[in-house]
Amino acid sequence: MSEHEGKHEKKITEGRWTTGLYDCFSEDISTCCLTCFCPCVAFGRIAEILDKGETRQGLAGLLVVAMSSIGCGWYYASQYRAKLRNQYSLPQEPCPDDPIHFFCCPCALSQEHRELKYRGLDPSLGWQGNIESKRPPFVASSMDR
Repeated sequence: MSEHEGKHEKKITEGRWTTGLYDCFSEDISTCCLTCFCPCVAFGRIAEILDKGETRQGLAGLLVVAMSSIGCGWYYASQYRAKLRNQYSLPQEPCPDDPIHFFCCPCALSQEHRELKYRGLDPSLGWQGNIESKRPPFVASSMDR
């Protein structure tokens, strides 16, 4: 295991987030900076992974920017938080997904990005990159689009 991988090793408990919503600075400062300064990039990465490559990072990022320009980017992003929660049986905490993204979108994106990392995915590689690197928890049969 490389030093980089060891840094992101977390105990994964079924039905629980691996980090808290406000753990931005204490857990992963690079993700925190990405979500604060380039939220469309962070969102695009999350969306591509959760959509298993069906949505490309750039397109998802542009969509969230376009929707933000009419005041509803937070709603679009909250739908992906719900998707992440459903995929890993995570609770809505500290409140439902919509208010979390409305009031604290950078923290929400940071938590979601970290969650994917700690569950063995590297959002920066995209869906195909994770498949090619054969990162866990992938199994050959479940990697098909």
